[in-house]
Amino acid sequence: MTVIKRHSLRIATVGALSAACVALAGTAMAATPAAPAPAAHQAVAVKAGITAKPSVSSVGAWQLFRVTGNTTGLKAGSKVTLQQKQNGKWVTLPASAPISRNGSYSLGVKLGLKGKNDLRIISGTTVSPVFNVTVR
Repeated sequence: MTVIKRHSLRIATVGALSAACVALAGTAMAATPAAPAPAAHQAVAVKAGITAKPSVSSVGAWQLFRVTGNTTGLKAGSKVTLQQKQNGKWVTLPASAPISRNGSYSLGVKLGLKGKNDLRIISGTTVSPVFNVTVR
C-alpha cells in the first residue's frame, strides 16, 4: 500500500510541477513582445513608377522608333501605353506593350505630327516623366 501511495504522490507532484511550468511559460510568452517577421515575409509597399527612354531624339514622319523603360510596383503582364500632348491635352496613342516579369517594357512607335512632340508612358494612374521626340 505504501508503494501505491508513493507512486500516486509522485504522479501528483509531477503533474503539479508541469502545470506550474506551463503557466509560467504562458505568462512569459505573453510578456515577451512578438519578434518582427523576416523581411522576406513582410509586404513592402513599393511606390509605383515608370521610366521612359526613346531610341532617338529626332525622327522622320512615320519612321519607326522604340521607347523602352522599366517599371516598379506594377504587375507583370499589365500594359503601358504611349500618350502624346496635343493642343494642351494628353491623348492616348495606339502604342502599348506588356510589362515583362522583370518590370521592363519596349514598344514601337510611329509619329506623324511634325515638330517637337511631348510624350509620356502611362499605366493606370502611374505616369512616366515627359520626354520629347522631334518629328521632321
